[in-house]
Amino acid sequence: MSLEEGRMASQPADAPSPHRACGVPAAPGDRPAVGRQSRPRDVLLRGGRRAGGAERASRDGPVAVSRARSLRATGRAAAMPTSTGCAVAPSYVSTERPDELKTPTPATTTTTLAAGPPPCRVYRRRWLILAIFIAYSMSNAVQWVQFSIISNVVVGYYGVDSFLVDLTSMIYMITYIPLVFPASWMLDKVGLRTTAIIGIAGTAAGSWVKVGAVSPDRFYVAFVGQTIVAVSQTCIISLPSRLAAVWFGPDQVSTACSLGVFGNQLGVALGFLLPPYIVRNTGDPDLVGSSLAIMFYSMAAFTTLLLVVIVLFFQAAPPLPPSPAQAIQKESKTNDFFGSIKRLLLNRGYVLLLLSYGINIGVFYAISTLLNTLVLTHYKNAEEDAGRIGLTLTVAGMAGSAICGFVLDKTRRFKETTLVVYACSLVGMVIFTFTIDCGIIEIVYLTAFVLGFFMTGYLPVGFELAAELTYPEPEGTSAGILNAVVQVFGIVLTMAYGHLLKVINDIWANSILFSVLAVGLLLTFLIKSDLRRQAATSHAAAVHVAQVVAAA
Repeated sequence: MSLEEGRMASQPADAPSPHRACGVPAAPGDRPAVGRQSRPRDVLLRGGRRAGGAERASRDGPVAVSRARSLRATGRAAAMPTSTGCAVAPSYVSTERPDELKTPTPATTTTTLAAGPPPCRVYRRRWLILAIFIAYSMSNAVQWVQFSIISNVVVGYYGVDSFLVDLTSMIYMITYIPLVFPASWMLDKVGLRTTAIIGIAGTAAGSWVKVGAVSPDRFYVAFVGQTIVAVSQTCIISLPSRLAAVWFGPDQVSTACSLGVFGNQLGVALGFLLPPYIVRNTGDPDLVGSSLAIMFYSMAAFTTLLLVVIVLFFQAAPPLPPSPAQAIQKESKTNDFFGSIKRLLLNRGYVLLLLSYGINIGVFYAISTLLNTLVLTHYKNAEEDAGRIGLTLTVAGMAGSAICGFVLDKTRRFKETTLVVYACSLVGMVIFTFTIDCGIIEIVYLTAFVLGFFMTGYLPVGFELAAELTYPEPEGTSAGILNAVVQVFGIVLTMAYGHLLKVINDIWANSILFSVLAVGLLLTFLIKSDLRRQAATSHAAAVHVAQVVAAA
């Protein structure tokens, strides 16, 4: 018998595996750790490397690390949780369960923690689920400005007023407001999968209705199809933060949320880019009608394909939660939907975020909807440039979203990141205001990139801050109300902005918008940094340390 086999044989048969300490079955070939017992092992991260003190503090919470350091000073063994909230316990630390411990979470609920964090695990399939959602969100968002970005062509073909064309964009905001609460209730009750299937089915149905609008006297058919698609977005726009929380661990949840928002932004970007290239201002009704048919049929086929993919592959939730915070939220979940709404509206920090977030994104909606009008005021025959500038706004925002999500995961500085991004949005709006009429279209592209990077990049930051401020309330509900307020601000600011562009010049109209943004920045500053979800993760880690020590 080799020395290594002897060591393994000397280990008691029922010795707990490090994996079993967090509720995950032991991996094949797992070997109990043996050796000196005078000092605890460091935390083992992915790949077997050891975590330093700073890394432990950022991943597992200051309370748990402080407790572990005090235990090390007294020479007592302890196991620390990993980034997923599960413990990697040395074999010389007993993991026999002590009596059940009732521990109040940092939120208002009381959760039973039998032996530290509940069983938790992240699954590889989470990336497939996220990729499907990105495509799903994109298929709906691409139709948002499908008509308004080519408003002059649509007005000429259908013979309707430009306000009705702008209304095809605003209908997204109008329908969301009364439907946000039913959609949030449905997400809370039936889960991600059913909600996603309903959303993509409605998007496909609306896309096929628009196929029948290829005739100069059928604008009403196009509007009906657009309204069906707009109603379906209520089953999409609130999902990124919920999907991220259900499928991703605490060290990836902000990045996942930003990627979920990325799908919506990608759709908006394609909505700015494709219609001006597909439907050109030829002045020939037959050619315009043929171009519209290509656009409508392509979108209908794509959404139908996505419907099949979602039915076959999209899942509601993994077998085990990805983090202690998510597990605690599931255990404390109640059926009191309206009680949850009441608690959200009594949360001062969340209400301030509703207002500041609504202002920021509402300004972006106003600029996006009327971008064609704004650009053509200073640059004649620049329909394609208007589409490309809109694309620049959104692509920059996609980069901003991804970077902001990564920064949040690495720093956990939610309020600070929010303030910086909001302030930069204000600066970008000021620059955009005073360069739009410079006569050099390339400069407008550059300033649009700066504005989009921060203003659109703010989307996932607001979602994640809302989830932190309102934990353990369902993320879908908090995000739904957040988006409802955005639609209100979007409608008001879009209509006001359109009126101002007609009665005064665009410099003054844009100046009013960045003044409103300054008010939003002040409201953001007043939000208290009450990070409840982060506190719940740290709390679960601290409880686990205490229980392992008690069992030692």
